[in-house]
Amino acid sequence: MLTKDELPKCPVASTVQLIGNKWKLLILQNLLTSPKRFSELKNNVPGISQKVLTDNLRCLEKDGIVSREVFAEIPPKVVYSLTEIGKSLLPVFDAMSEWGENYKNKLV
Repeated sequence: MLTKDELPKCPVASTVQLIGNKWKLLILQNLLTSPKRFSELKNNVPGISQKVLTDNLRCLEKDGIVSREVFAEIPPKVVYSLTEIGKSLLPVFDAMSEWGENYKNKLV
């Protein structure tokens, strides 16, 4: 997890640094509804490669936004879910969704 000193001073810039790429946003949007296995995320995020999904999940886990739970069974079962910090992003996604709908409705 990053320290306060490693984040930009601007809170908007901090948010963008942590979740501001296309893939992270789509991964988080999927995890807002329920925990998911890797394959579910891969299928629910169109166009994402296995490597990009893995890299972004690792980054989100390192930043304390996503947790990874490994179940001791064969074949191995891994489930990704939002941490409490990750769940606190729900209002951000709600606001983004509302803004996006309003923007689309204003287009001709």
